[in-house]
Amino acid sequence: MEKGIVYLIPCPIGENSPLDVLPKHTIEVIQSLDCFIVENEKTSRNFLRGAEHPKAIRELAFETLNKHTDETQIIEYIQPLSEGKSIGVISEAGCPGVADPGAQVVALAHKKGFKVIPLIGPSSILMALMGSGFSGQSFSFVGYLPKDKKDLKSRIKELESLSKKFNQTQIFIETPFRNNQMLENLKTYCSPSTQISIAANINQKNEIIKTLPISKLRVGEFNIHKIPTVFSIMA
Repeated sequence: MEKGIVYLIPCPIGENSPLDVLPKHTIEVIQSLDCFIVENEKTSRNFLRGAEHPKAIRELAFETLNKHTDETQIIEYIQPLSEGKSIGVISEAGCPGVADPGAQVVALAHKKGFKVIPLIGPSSILMALMGSGFSGQSFSFVGYLPKDKKDLKSRIKELESLSKKFNQTQIFIETPFRNNQMLENLKTYCSPSTQISIAANINQKNEIIKTLPISKLRVGEFNIHKIPTVFSIMA
């Protein structure tokens, strides 16, 4: 029997319809699947409705993947692959496994000898890099920075040093309700000549993509409180 495939399915960022932002082939794969491993079942159901899945959503199988999911559960989740059924992995927004759950499923699939196919779709991290004007030849996504003030200052200085030494873009994110605080901290701890790029609400009508030196950063000019934002710096 032919084994199933793990498809990594990107989701639209924000309120965009899947049909507006995902390629035809990605939509066709989504519509062919019956089994899904998802970060959030409710939003994934809405996503599949938006992708015009031909089956009634109640007839589809969903398993939840989050920080509490252990490997034993994932082994059960991917059992359909052995029966020839393919599985789609869906995160809340953007690409599974990139600053979102999914890597555990992919790692286990490789370990068990199953094929993994990432599908084309939006990634806020890559789009932020594209819109920054910073180096796309050398870049690092470092996730969340420390919450502790002392550790945060040290980490920001470290990222500046790495950026300068390797001519490397440093990309990171913050919990949305702390975005303005992050801007204040960057203003305080970064060198005035360091460049910052702010990419908020990517692909939305009120999208903000702005690159400027820290010396010209005015925190109050950016209304990014509780708005998904990707930060990049280049020293």
